[in-house]
Parts: sequence; C-alpha cells; structure tokens
Amino acid sequence: MAFPLWSRLSVLSVAAVLVATLGACAIGPVRRAGAGGTPAGDGTASDQPVAPTGANRVSLVQKLGSDGPLRTLNVEPDGRWECVDCAGDGVTSTGALDPGRLRRLHTLLADPRLAGETDEVRQYRASCIDALTSSLLTTAGLITSQDCPGEERPPVAEEILVLLTQATPAEPTS
Repeated sequence: MAFPLWSRLSVLSVAAVLVATLGACAIGPVRRAGAGGTPAGDGTASDQPVAPTGANRVSLVQKLGSDGPLRTLNVEPDGRWECVDCAGDGVTSTGALDPGRLRRLHTLLADPRLAGETDEVRQYRASCIDALTSSLLTTAGLITSQDCPGEERPPVAEEILVLLTQATPAEPTS
C-alpha cells in the first residue's frame, strides 16, 4: 500500500524539481525596483506596467492527482503567456494579460511576504492524494499548494494563483 503513495509523491516532487530547475535557468538576473515598483532610475510612472525583468516572470504547473494532465503556464514580464495543455487536450494556448491584471501581478510578485511563502520556508510537504496540486515558480522560490480540506494556503501566492487561472481559461485560445 505504501508504494502508490510514494509513487504519487515522487512524481509531484520530480515535476516540482524539474520546473524549478528549468525555470531558474530562464529567469535570469533580478533587477531591483525603486519606489512605486518601477525599476530604479528609469522614470516609468507607477501606474504603468513595470518594464520587463526576471522578477516579473512567473510559471504555474498544475496537476490533478497522479494521472491527470500536467498544465504548464508561463507568464512573461510583459504579460504575454503560453499555456501548455491548458484544457488537458495537448493544445498550447497563448495570450496576454490585460494591463490591470499585469500591474496587479507585478505588485504581488514584488510583495516581500512572498519570500516567506516558499516551500523551503514553510517546509511544505504534499499531504493529499488525488488533489489538484499547484506549484508557482517565482524569483522568491517554489510555492506549492493543494486543494485539500483544511490546508492553509499562502495568501500572496494564492492571489497570484487565482489571478493567473482567471486570466488564462482552461480552454484552447489559439
């Protein structure tokens, strides 16, 4: 009986490590922001999206149980996104966040509380079987949550997760 649980958890762990490794290579150097969330010294108004930086890149990987499809969403700093297997049909969809969502995403990614929500800081361990597992990869680190009864979700990461899933419907768009 222990083997199926170990097998399911190892699949999730391998997926999380793979996402972290590949994503860390793609993120690149982080530019520090000045007041108002704008890159220091560039004069961008605080009500406009922040110029593209590695700090504003985010990836989301979701999987339902051990047998469900792996949904992978990558959002670029300028708001362009690509979702691989969004609807579980093998189709890659693309689009862009609207300016309001993009500003909100950049604000959330710059929130200092996000660093305290990483799997490493929380010492997170997956505890449910056959639950929807969502892993966000940010410059703060990997942040995983599961749709399990009673599981406490990190608030900033949860807001990012909701923003991304609402902005990128699970249906083919291109």
